[in-house]
Amino acid sequence: QVQLVESGGGLVQAGGSLRLSCAASARTFSRYNMGWFRQAPGKDREFVAAISWSGGKAYYADSAKGRFTISRDNTRSTLYLQMNSLKPEGTAIYYCAADRLEGVVAAIEYDYWGQGTQVTVSS
Repeated sequence: QVQLVESGGGLVQAGGSLRLSCAASARTFSRYNMGWFRQAPGKDREFVAAISWSGGKAYYADSAKGRFTISRDNTRSTLYLQMNSLKPEGTAIYYCAADRLEGVVAAIEYDYWGQGTQVTVSS
């Protein structure tokens, strides 16, 4: 069982930056591949980025490439998402998730989810 708690969301102007964090309860955090997803009002939850258990491989949605960076610190059981050059269409609730498989982009495949953190990007 893994409990995940996101933080770091907030209100930011277009072009600004935010760093999201996801703290995991499990001492086995390093065994899980991790992902970030987001869900805007009235839309499906969509993949943003994922990272392998070791941090050696990262995967990004086209919308995130070049602007977002996913990373993890297994010694702190924490996942991060650095978001730069934010756009108004990035307004959504951002979720972190854990899975045994690497590089998974389908939300339905993830086993554990946090409660989400709101990111609002004003134009």
